[in-house]
Amino acid sequence: MNILVLDDEKEIADLIELYMKNENYNVFKFYEAKSAIDCINNQKLDFAILDIMIKDIDGFEICKYIRSKELKFPIIMLTAKIEDKDKIKGLSVRSR
Repeated sequence: MNILVLDDEKEIADLIELYMKNENYNVFKFYEAKSAIDCINNQKLDFAILDIMIKDIDGFEICKYIRSKELKFPIIMLTAKIEDKDKIKGLSVRSR
């Protein structure tokens, strides 16, 4: 199973990678969105873990991009945001 991990906090991304590799997943880890987009375009992915607050392109936009390509794999959004409006936005992201 191929998993995309995108988080600009190196320690968090590295920890997620460690746990996923311990479960025998193949991990594509990135600290910035543009490289993650290249991976989305060139790899068959089964799952994604996306940080919402990435510096170059936020996780909501990456999620929209994934859905615009009609990729149906599950996505987990990582965030420190706790407001209901942010939760609703994350659950309702669709392609344009």
